[in-house]
Formats: sequence, C-alpha cells, structure tokens
Amino acid sequence: MKNLYETDYYQWLQQQKDYLSNRQFDKLDIENLIGEVDDMGSELDTLETRLTTLLLHLLKYHYQTQVINPVLPEPYSCRDWKNTISRTRLALIKLIKRRPHLKGHENDILPESYKDAKHLAIEAMNYYVQPHQQLNNESFPDVCPWSFDTIMQEGWLPA
Repeated sequence: MKNLYETDYYQWLQQQKDYLSNRQFDKLDIENLIGEVDDMGSELDTLETRLTTLLLHLLKYHYQTQVINPVLPEPYSCRDWKNTISRTRLALIKLIKRRPHLKGHENDILPESYKDAKHLAIEAMNYYVQPHQQLNNESFPDVCPWSFDTIMQEGWLPA
C-alpha cells in the first residue's frame, strides 16, 4: 500500500475510497490516511494564504492606479504586482483542482483573507507614499468589493 501511496497518489486515493465504501477496513492504509487527514487543515490555511496574497496585490494595484496615479502610465511596481496576481491565481486554480474538497470554501475564507490583505496593503503602501498620503482603514472598503469568481478571472484587474 505504501508503495502505491508514493508512486500514484490518485490511484491510492481511489483504492482507499473503494476500501472504505466496501467496508474493507482491514485493507486501509491507516498510517498514510492519518497523515492525509492531518494535512486537510493545512490545505485550508494554504487556500487562505494564497487568497490573502491575491487580494493584497489587487488592493495595491487598485490604489496605485486609481488613487495615487490615475492619469499616469502604469508605474513599474504595478508590473510586479500584476505578475504576482497572475502567479497567485494560477496557484489557487491548481490547489483547488488538486484538492477538490476545497471548492466551496473560497467564499467562507474571503472575508478573513480580505481583512488581512487590507491590513497588509495599508502597511505596504505606506512605505511608498508621502507622509501626507498615508493610508488608513478608510482607504479601502470594510468588506471585499469583489467576488471570488471575479478576482479569479484571468487577466482581470480592478478599475
């Protein structure tokens, strides 16, 4: 069993599911199943961390392009943020595809991720702006202005 776990994880999962469905408990790979159950909590943490990163960079991009420099060409820092936005979206897509049980938790995690992202965005942007431009809690909405589906659209940026 352990060999299958190490060589073909998805086949191992199917095998364990079949054993459970058929009540063949004596055939279960208990050691690795315990490890997988332990990992389920950390996967939610990973989802929240990546969602926070995505929201952080969307908030910084929006503030930079709409408030600080609405008529200027896109600042250099925004290009870096756009790259992070694309990479993080891709990482979220892959995570949810590989761990389908996470699907549906995005909207549960969104409010807390947004709260953390807002805090981090204020802190990060205050390094870049002049003293008279310092951000505070009123610089961003109290609740996330975008849905999970919106922020996950390829190429989407806040305007």
